[in-house]
Amino acid sequence: MTESDSLVFVVDDDDSVRRALARLIHSAGYRVEAFGSAGAFLERLREVDSPACLVLDVQLPDLDGLALQRELKAKLPIIFITGHGDIAMTVGAMKAGATDFLAKPVNDTDLLHAIEAAFERAAQTRTVRCELDAIRVRLDRLTPREREVMALVVTGRLNKQVAGELGTVEKTIKAHRARVMAKMEVTSLAQLVRVADKVGLGSAGESHVSH
Repeated sequence: MTESDSLVFVVDDDDSVRRALARLIHSAGYRVEAFGSAGAFLERLREVDSPACLVLDVQLPDLDGLALQRELKAKLPIIFITGHGDIAMTVGAMKAGATDFLAKPVNDTDLLHAIEAAFERAAQTRTVRCELDAIRVRLDRLTPREREVMALVVTGRLNKQVAGELGTVEKTIKAHRARVMAKMEVTSLAQLVRVADKVGLGSAGESHVSH
């Protein structure tokens, strides 16, 4: 993904600041759209499906930046800028998932670095989400009994132990285990354990297998 594929939104009610930020971001090769209010930005966001991040002023006339952050529910990375911020506000924004919090007047280099980091973080998040989605699709292929077998196998139990817990014979468990490995598209127990950990199975057992 190049900068030109990435869209940066700027929301700031100060016309001069908004224009200056838009010029700077555009000069770095990003597409940029600027808005003077949270409401105008939200209307536009509904139509966006390309990678995007938000440079957001804390103090806005219709909806303050922290309230907008809550409204967005982590749909895109947010870099806060403010001339009025304090320590508590910064901590609150960062805990809620903001990627950075910059004081006005914003240093050009700091802002561009923050934007680059925001897109990198968003790309990592998308990669993880896609991987988890793929794992869940594989989990859905398992029968209820195969899920039980998988949940026990990834805790380190031997086939004989799994057979004892499920009231069957070791030969049957070997067959189930082979089908689990095939359906989960792994070739070793270590890979199966890693896949299970990624979706919260691990040693947690069957309570997390069904979803």
